[in-house]
Amino acid sequence: MPVHQPAPPSSLARSGGAASPTIHAKTDSTVTRVINFSAGPAALPLPVLQRVREELLDWNSTGASVMEISHRSKKFIDLAEMSEADLRDLLSIPKEYAVLFLQGGAQTQFSMVPLNLLQQNAKADYIDSGYWSQLAIREAERYGRINIAASSKDEDYMTVPPQNCWQLDPEASYVHYTPNETITGVEFHWVPETKNVPLVADMSSTILSRPVDVAKFGLIYAGAQKNVGPSGITVVIVHRELFGQTAPSAPRLFSYEQQASAGSMMNTVPTFNWYVVSLVLQWLKQQGGVDGIAVINQRKAHKLYSCIDCSAGFYRNRVAVDCRSWMNVTFDLNDPRLEEMFIEQTEREGMIGLRGHRVAGGVRASLYNAVSEEGVDALVAFMQDFETRYG
Repeated sequence: MPVHQPAPPSSLARSGGAASPTIHAKTDSTVTRVINFSAGPAALPLPVLQRVREELLDWNSTGASVMEISHRSKKFIDLAEMSEADLRDLLSIPKEYAVLFLQGGAQTQFSMVPLNLLQQNAKADYIDSGYWSQLAIREAERYGRINIAASSKDEDYMTVPPQNCWQLDPEASYVHYTPNETITGVEFHWVPETKNVPLVADMSSTILSRPVDVAKFGLIYAGAQKNVGPSGITVVIVHRELFGQTAPSAPRLFSYEQQASAGSMMNTVPTFNWYVVSLVLQWLKQQGGVDGIAVINQRKAHKLYSCIDCSAGFYRNRVAVDCRSWMNVTFDLNDPRLEEMFIEQTEREGMIGLRGHRVAGGVRASLYNAVSEEGVDALVAFMQDFETRYG
């Protein structure tokens, strides 16, 4: 049976200014919620969804939905400025960095990064650690000379390339890597050292899940649909010293510098998506920020990996232990015939999104910020029971 999760009261403050009153979401005992382990679009915090439902027809006393108002109205500009301030606060972003909220997803950034950063030397270093880094490499190769400075292909992408094996070009325009590969569940638990070459990171699946030293990066980008908000909007954090290199042929909307000068509003923005992002950022601050959520995320991952490791081979995670992802826990069952039964039974128990990616198969549990520890406990209890019945 689906897991019943009554909606808790919300203490999120209304968007549109620090002085706005606090509202409380109404409890709805008729709502039945599943436990959502989807990799993306992923779970959103329940208080955020409740606020969205309450304000859908009348946002911030405008008498209209946030989807209907002008992105250039004062109330929406206030929301945009507040969301940038909240993100800067959560990640301690230095003032030298521009913060952008752009349309599209991370794959759009696979083009925007080289179009904005490749002009100086027309070459860049990329680290090949799995599916998403490969896609980024293939797209970047359309714009310049791309050097694969390191790869874990020979290890079936079950580890990350150690830094001492990297063949970096000191004249590269930038070094690009993917800190977390969602499909295989492989993660860098360290920040690469690139000396004077700007480091670029696709943090779509890890941003806001723990503290990060932004000053170590030239550019960070992240699709929102895992830890930040709904799909269709992307966060970009870019050092302003990287401006001024945009390819002349690049579309104007693809220029980081022009987007920064326009406050990310060169054209009509996805107002609803941005609004939900603003609520998620407020919610995260109420959880103790990235420091607080990191403790919970590490604990969630530890519980699930412990269950896998203690199963005497019934469940198998093939990733190198020191490279296991906090966000995407992948595993197989020792008898592949049981995997479909496992998926079907978890869905009947109200747990969705556990089927592995189509290119990898197996099982994958994504443990993003909005996935509760109680949800992980329920999955672990099911796995232990399933092992007892079929092991």
